[in-house]
Amino acid sequence: MQVELDLQLATAAGDLPGEAQLRQWCELALRQRTAPSELTIRIVDEAEGRELNHTWRGKDYATNVLSFPAEIPDGLLDIPLLGDLVICAPVVAREAAEQGKRAEAHWAHLVIHGCLHLLGYDHIDDAEAEEMEALERQLLAELGHPDPYACDDQE
Repeated sequence: MQVELDLQLATAAGDLPGEAQLRQWCELALRQRTAPSELTIRIVDEAEGRELNHTWRGKDYATNVLSFPAEIPDGLLDIPLLGDLVICAPVVAREAAEQGKRAEAHWAHLVIHGCLHLLGYDHIDDAEAEEMEALERQLLAELGHPDPYACDDQE
């Protein structure tokens, strides 16, 4: 399965994953699709992350990842556009440190989590959350990363 990734760096934050790593995580999360996939990952600073979270979710703080599934009417465009992920680099770094996680493992989790949202997975109710989290655990384990929910009571 081919993933076309548009990477946008809108932050001066250092120690970011490279495009090859981001693509690997996207391909892993999207491997259940047989069709090619196009998506954008925009890595932002806290100000842009806060503005987008406020505009689209009504929350006045920067969050780790926002997913924007493409809403293209059938027949309008013949492209396999899944949507956009916006990842706030300072939030990811802070969460990884606070939760005692390796930065790479946390980045991988958030990219996979966001891609699953683009595929329609959600965690609004308990059954959906269990299904999505089980898939995240499985995919991260394939990468050699620990269970991201092992000591996380937030979701």
